[in-house]
Amino acid sequence: MFRTALRNVLAHKARLLMTVLAVTLGVAFVSGTLVFTDTLGKALSGQSAKSYDHVAVSVTSYGQSRGDDGQKEGEPGISQQTLDKVKTVKGVDTVSGRISGFAGVGDENGKLIGTGWANRGSNYAPAADGKDPSYRFTDGNGPTGAEQIALDRETADKGGYKVGDKVRVASNGPVKEYTLAGVFTTDDGQVNAGGSLVLFDTATTQKLYLKPGYYQELSVSAKAGASADQLLADIKPLLGGDKHTKAQTGAELAKEQADSIKKQMSGMSTMLLVFAGIALFVGVFLIYNTFTMLVAQRTKELALLRAVGAKRGQVMRSVLSEALVVGAISSAIGLACGIGLAVAMRSLMDSMGAKIPAGDLVVAPSTIVAAVVIGVLVTMVAAVFPAWRTGRIPPVAAMGSAHLPASSKSLLLRNVFGCILELLGLVMVLGGVSVGGENGRYLIGGGAFFLLIGLIVLLPLLSRPLIAAVRPLLEKVFGVPGKLAAQNAVRNPRRTAVTAASLTIGLTLVTSLSVLGITMGKAVDRMSTDKIKADYKVSMAMGGGSLDKSVAETLSKAKGIKAVSPQSAFSLKIGDEFRAASGVNPAAIGEMLNVEVVSGSLSSLGKGEVAVAEKTATSRKLSVGSTLQVVYEDGQKGSLKVGAVYKDLEGLLSPYVVDDRILSAHSEEPYIPEVYVNTAGGESKAGEKAVLDALGNNPALSIATKQDMRNEMGGMINTALNIMYGLLGMALIISVLGVVNTLAMSVFERTQEIGMLRAIGLDRSRVKNMIRLEAVVISLFGAVLGIAVGVFLAWAVGTTLTKSVPGYALVIPYDRIGVFLLLAGVVGVLAAMWPARSAARLNMLTAIKTE
Repeated sequence: MFRTALRNVLAHKARLLMTVLAVTLGVAFVSGTLVFTDTLGKALSGQSAKSYDHVAVSVTSYGQSRGDDGQKEGEPGISQQTLDKVKTVKGVDTVSGRISGFAGVGDENGKLIGTGWANRGSNYAPAADGKDPSYRFTDGNGPTGAEQIALDRETADKGGYKVGDKVRVASNGPVKEYTLAGVFTTDDGQVNAGGSLVLFDTATTQKLYLKPGYYQELSVSAKAGASADQLLADIKPLLGGDKHTKAQTGAELAKEQADSIKKQMSGMSTMLLVFAGIALFVGVFLIYNTFTMLVAQRTKELALLRAVGAKRGQVMRSVLSEALVVGAISSAIGLACGIGLAVAMRSLMDSMGAKIPAGDLVVAPSTIVAAVVIGVLVTMVAAVFPAWRTGRIPPVAAMGSAHLPASSKSLLLRNVFGCILELLGLVMVLGGVSVGGENGRYLIGGGAFFLLIGLIVLLPLLSRPLIAAVRPLLEKVFGVPGKLAAQNAVRNPRRTAVTAASLTIGLTLVTSLSVLGITMGKAVDRMSTDKIKADYKVSMAMGGGSLDKSVAETLSKAKGIKAVSPQSAFSLKIGDEFRAASGVNPAAIGEMLNVEVVSGSLSSLGKGEVAVAEKTATSRKLSVGSTLQVVYEDGQKGSLKVGAVYKDLEGLLSPYVVDDRILSAHSEEPYIPEVYVNTAGGESKAGEKAVLDALGNNPALSIATKQDMRNEMGGMINTALNIMYGLLGMALIISVLGVVNTLAMSVFERTQEIGMLRAIGLDRSRVKNMIRLEAVVISLFGAVLGIAVGVFLAWAVGTTLTKSVPGYALVIPYDRIGVFLLLAGVVGVLAAMWPARSAARLNMLTAIKTE
């Protein structure tokens, strides 16, 4: 029987090729994801370990914190005195004090070089031999004074800088020119990830990022024969039990970094594996259809096997053996394709500027096992039911029929089961709508699963009435081929359902996320259009971090600048809880943001009063004239009178708003994520130039127009949508294979019928039209259902977001839905090309004689 199974595999290579392709896609995504993340993780971990090769012990300071009374606790860093004590420990060779922070280097056009978040400045800390073991200089030497810097090789090359050149560097404050003293290479992970590294002398670095005489980290190297564990034990008592300082061996630190990298890789891996999971899930329907078709084609052959003594179990095992062979072949091809995919992903990241450390490709044994198990298991599971039905074919009945339709009883049971699942899913979704919030979304997610599975189960029932509804239109427009196509599409409801399922699944996901994404985008766009009145927003180019307070001061004094308002963020302790608050310029905030005042006046901010968001005021029973007892960040107590209540501006203003001068009085280093600016001539090239000139064309700062702000807010939404459209593309590829299979099976079953149609006058072109229309009808049937369910789920999830997203109102993107339907129709046309051509080329006399 196994030899028979192998012979059958080889005899139906074209049919099984489609199944191999479907399984290969899923396995390739799984294995490619595992190989890529393993390779990347090992390369980054190896690089991290290499950067700590010379470190026996590392001491890290987490800076000061504030106690319950608001007073600062602990030292700002590791003092010079502590460093000197560590040097005296027996077995210590060298001790290097490290400080770092953001530093941006501009190219000749003033644009920031490198990835913003990975651009850093640090100190050059030479040992007794005059060299810093963390850096290898290829040209020049380390900085020896406040006016000198050194740059990593990549940054120097990108900027076209050579030793002796003037380089513009900025942190979060004013830009400054330095002389380039040297160029170096390093194993620093952030540099190798596409960032930049600027080395200053130690005194300059302390002044920029910390405080003179203090370090953020100590790197201790050991003398030959000294134990890192013993050094750690001897160093810990010298730290004075400071809870803000942590000491660990270099090996422990390298492991900690490796674990962190592994955790980061798991997020990327999960996202990519979702693609693979959906591809495999959709592929199950194609595999099921393929084996159903092969069994139908071999009904007489299988019946003959039964007649000569083969038992049911042997016939079933024969079909499952075919699935095993196909699954094994698919797994091997998928694994090879996955390795190629991992190499391609690595090259793609390199081309996009995200450098990946050099390292060997990692194909772990677990990846090979996963590829084989997934490929074989998916194929075997999909083939179980066709194999089971094969064993139930009575030999005599099978000898006289081309195929045996399923009983009406089994279809009735299927419909009842599907209705139960649909009802359960509907109840859960509507329950989630009534609950709302995050819990409601979880409930809707569970309901969506049952709703989708129930829909797939009910597809045979739904196919007849839905396709019958378009039959008159097909008949009117296309004549006899249209009428026959509609009849053929529902001739075997199960097969039609399995074929349409892949498109239904893909379009349900894509439509729901498209509707949600576009609706959220419109809400964000309305918020940025209606609520933001400022011409420009100034922030750090690295996409986060605080601006220096000198930015707002410089802009307010510059020519051509009409109004400036820093947007400071801090906390007020009200009662027993800390609450988020915003510090603004009272005289300018009304020109920057469209603040809708419910009661009171924003001018009260200039008198030292507080403005409270409406929701917060309602929940805390506050109104104009109420008094709040607060504790500021420095621990000082005070009282604030409520001078205004305003409509919530989530994402733009905190629930409590005060004069920025109050913040400055209670904070040494205020956190200022952005500064809003209005220019004399409004948003224009001249206005943008005025802001740029005022800031000295600072590469560390980003100047965003209103459109930039819209793009920034909607960027993540667009990225998510692009990912989902990639998902749709994968579903469409598998759907094409599924429709090809279905039509090929349909042509096989109707060989005699097609011959009769040709004999009574249906020419070849109309036969082709009939097959094409059947494919389009099946594809559009699956697409329409998927789109309908997707819109419903988007509405349900959207109702849970109305309170947290200002201005949320459901938007149906009819243009994109039209594109989805068009793509579904194209899928049908493409999939019908081969079956239609085969049907048109049938010899009518031979076809009529076919049983």
